[in-house]
Amino acid sequence: MAQVQSKQNALLQILPKFLRILSISLLIVALARPRSTEESSKTESTEGIDIVMAVDVSPSMLAEDLRPNRLEATKDVAAEFIDGRETDRIGLVVYAGESYTQTPLTTDHGILKNDLLSLRYGLIDPGTAIGMGLATTINRLKDSKAKSKVAILLTDGENNAGEIDPLTAAEWASEFNIRVYTIGVGTKGMARTPIPIDNYGNFIYQRTPVNIDEELLQKIASLTGGKYFRATDNQKLSEIYTEIDQLEKTKLQDLKYYSYDEEFNFFALWALAFFCFELLLRYSILKSFV
Repeated sequence: MAQVQSKQNALLQILPKFLRILSISLLIVALARPRSTEESSKTESTEGIDIVMAVDVSPSMLAEDLRPNRLEATKDVAAEFIDGRETDRIGLVVYAGESYTQTPLTTDHGILKNDLLSLRYGLIDPGTAIGMGLATTINRLKDSKAKSKVAILLTDGENNAGEIDPLTAAEWASEFNIRVYTIGVGTKGMARTPIPIDNYGNFIYQRTPVNIDEELLQKIASLTGGKYFRATDNQKLSEIYTEIDQLEKTKLQDLKYYSYDEEFNFFALWALAFFCFELLLRYSILKSFV
């Protein structure tokens, strides 16, 4: 029994030294200012792209060779295109016998899509003023400070209205470094197309030849460094917008942010606790054994 008591007393004599060493070690760790790091990132555009889509809303855009018709198919695919361009400013121009800006360049893609999806036949006098549509598009882009300026001109016919020649407008686009992608919409051959309205205000549909001035659209694209596409069905139209999306990729960079939480308080408090315990042992509990 005496031997056991002697061992306990020896351990008690060693314990204060151990506590002193432990508290000093923890204090050293605290002075080293340990901290935890949390990383977050944000994607930002390093080269903005401004895009204006010019959409033909002439009566022939109601032809049903695309489903449910050319105009509705265009609206659906263009809306998906907008969704994929989160960091870009995009605008919308509509044209038929004349043209106007439906939506100026904006990053508010919600408003842009609402304007796009609200497009319908009858907003503008009939006709296909390709030159006017392109000229209005150029006016929206010419003062842009973006490093890349892009126009997407979509039509299903031939230029037959307006006061501006399409090739003249293409030359203006080239002068302002605006790249124009042209899209001809319509199957090759015949399509079920609306013709003049009957006495009851209804459309009369009949199969008519699809006439797209592909040579003109190719020249416009060539003059501006763009590319011409032909959309003969919904799938092809979707693929065209996907290809344009790939050709005009926005350059992005990942910016990393770091937040730090200081952890030295934890070690400092434990160092103080062990030091106080050592003093308690040394000047109260162990003193009684002396």
